[in-house]
Amino acid sequence: MADAPSRNARKIDALLDVMARLRAKDGGCPWDLEQNFRTIAPYTVEEAYEVADAIEKSDMAALKDELGDLLFQTVFHTQMAQEEGLFSFGDVAEAITEKMIRRHPHVFGDETMRSAREQTDAWEKQKAEERAAKGEESLLADVPVGLPGLTRAVKLQKRAARVGFDWSEAKDVLAKIAEETQELHEAMESADAGHIEEEYGDLLFALANLSRHLDVDPESALRRANEKFIRRFQHIEKTFTDRGESLADASLDAMEAVWKEAKAVDKSTAGR
Repeated sequence: MADAPSRNARKIDALLDVMARLRAKDGGCPWDLEQNFRTIAPYTVEEAYEVADAIEKSDMAALKDELGDLLFQTVFHTQMAQEEGLFSFGDVAEAITEKMIRRHPHVFGDETMRSAREQTDAWEKQKAEERAAKGEESLLADVPVGLPGLTRAVKLQKRAARVGFDWSEAKDVLAKIAEETQELHEAMESADAGHIEEEYGDLLFALANLSRHLDVDPESALRRANEKFIRRFQHIEKTFTDRGESLADASLDAMEAVWKEAKAVDKSTAGR
């Protein structure tokens, strides 16, 4: 295995060469040449989700492919940056290597071994120092705007909780959810679209807070709920198709009855 690093380096160099060729003004790919950081960013986000999807499905073959797609996004961005004289792939690799070493002094330095909790606290302290060095004084300054809404809400809440701005127990958040639900009901009565959206957002924010207190990832929970809905709705579709009946002509009560069947199947499967 002594030559593994050199083999890996050659493979990375080959990928970098492919990217450079795609962006070459003479003989490159017209589509790749038209791209910039902003146009590529949505693909980067999409590839990250596809990585998460492969992990959720425990599909390791797909994970290898999706990680490659995500790596290609990094290579694409660094190629464009290199063309503008900003930084290279090597600079990115060096920066993250230095950051990981800096943030793990208990591994690479003289500090004693930390527990997972102590490491998390130390990590956050170092990130705070890095924010201060950049002139970012607010605890919330570097929470990315582009994160999914629920994920960003949880991150904002975690930051505020570090200075004690937080509910003490999950049941307190449930009371807040009840309050926000009532306020949404009142907004609906007013038929004011802007007010409804605001109160609905407040309710979602409170639900995100509850997920944090329950140690549940809201995006993962919602993905599972989506998959469950798909599974149960497809059961309805299959049932009506097998009966030779049109789903479009079915009553809500008829569909609800089959939905309950699908729900019972889910429960019996989960109990095995």
